[in-house]
Amino acid sequence: MQVKNPELFSLIETISQHYQTNIANRFTRRALSTMTLDAGSWGQIEELTEKVDNYRYQGYHLDELYMYILALARFIYQARRQVAPNLKFMATSSHGQERISDSDRVFRDMAVNNFASNLKILADYLNDLYLKVVALDKDAAGIKQPAFSRIPELKELGRYLVE
Repeated sequence: MQVKNPELFSLIETISQHYQTNIANRFTRRALSTMTLDAGSWGQIEELTEKVDNYRYQGYHLDELYMYILALARFIYQARRQVAPNLKFMATSSHGQERISDSDRVFRDMAVNNFASNLKILADYLNDLYLKVVALDKDAAGIKQPAFSRIPELKELGRYLVE
């Protein structure tokens, strides 16, 4: 079933903007690339955070949307464990970069110092999205089995999102 709910699109846009601005920005991207996350998950995260307009007309398939949510939840879980503890070192080491301007240094320090808080905000947004999708799924399923019940890994979502 395809979902074309305006609240859903608004929430996905919020997640996308937060992810691109506060999580995967130019100061943290190199550190994020060191995470152990499979290529499929990276692709699903990209679908959710960068291709919102592609889905505006056709809508999201519930199964796909659940997989995107899981991929971003796994990302949050791994980022908390693998990136957040070493981000300051990884972001401030030069690795052949030229000297950065004072304003870029301020933005870099803000990105690094607020990374853990921004991950929590992203987790909260993602949880809101999940709850919205489950509600839409239950409404659409009626007496049939909702799509989320066919994806066992969704039971791990709470563990992925809560530190």
